[in-house]
Amino acid sequence: MNRPTNVQILNDEKGLPAFAVIPYSDYLSLFNNSEEALVPNEVVGMMVKQDLSPIRAWREYLGFTQAEIAAKLGISQAAYAKQENSRHPRETTKRKIAKAFGITFEQIDC
Repeated sequence: MNRPTNVQILNDEKGLPAFAVIPYSDYLSLFNNSEEALVPNEVVGMMVKQDLSPIRAWREYLGFTQAEIAAKLGISQAAYAKQENSRHPRETTKRKIAKAFGITFEQIDC
C-alpha cells in the first residue's frame, strides 16, 4: 500500500477524525498544480463589502502602502493610485502588480 506516513490525523471530542495535518510543502503542491487560484476571504470581503478593486484589496490585505508598490514598479505613487482605482486595468499592468505583491496573476485577476 502506498500511504503517506507524514500525515497527522486530529480527532474531535468524540474520537472521530476531524482534521488531517500535512507538511506545508505537500499543502503547497496541492495548489501549485491546480488551476484554481486561492484568494483569501479577507480580500474577497474587502472587494464586496467595501467595493474595493482587487488590486487595492490585495494591497491592503498584504499591508503595503501605495508608495511601496509604486517604488517596486518604478512609477510614481500617483500613477500607481490611478491603476489601483481602475476597474479594468490592462493585463500587463495586473501581471506587474501581482509580481510586486508576490502573488500570482490569477489571484489578482478575479
